[in-house]
Amino acid sequence: AGLVLSLLSQVTRAEGCPPSCHCSSLAEMRGLQIDCSSRELTEVPALPPDTKRLYLQNNSLTSVPAGALDGLRGLEEVRMADNPWDCGCHILYLKFWLEDISAPSLSNLRCATPAPVRMKPLRQLTGNELGICKRFLPIKCLEFFWRDLILIAGAIITLILVAWALKFSKKLVCQITLSR
Repeated sequence: AGLVLSLLSQVTRAEGCPPSCHCSSLAEMRGLQIDCSSRELTEVPALPPDTKRLYLQNNSLTSVPAGALDGLRGLEEVRMADNPWDCGCHILYLKFWLEDISAPSLSNLRCATPAPVRMKPLRQLTGNELGICKRFLPIKCLEFFWRDLILIAGAIITLILVAWALKFSKKLVCQITLSR
């Protein structure tokens, strides 16, 4: 009975396997090994959430859509080298995701385009090289900072003017009553 349950578990897990990949059950880890390497993939396939090991090396991947890998919470190993990564603004998601999940994998990825960063490791991309990407970042903190700073400065100037006007009006009232 235990063998039948184990086989059923493997069949059920294999149902979530992307058609272009080879999947195998990792019984001791309670998850899947998804091998999509050397399949000429141009995009990351939909992956089952119980993926523990993911192999995407030696394909034609240029980027990964934002959020595409967020469901892989139990991932323990990922390999993505030997792909022609486009290190434009859309590479930020993959860079940040790999920094959190698998720093060793990040060190193996090299940019194919654009020309100024060709063959540069993705982990070494700096803010200067990604400077044009500021508009793609989720929160524009500097815009909020300057707007808030202007509002605060305006409120302070208004309070100073009101205080000055009150002080001046008291002096004026005092002078009028003394001169009578």
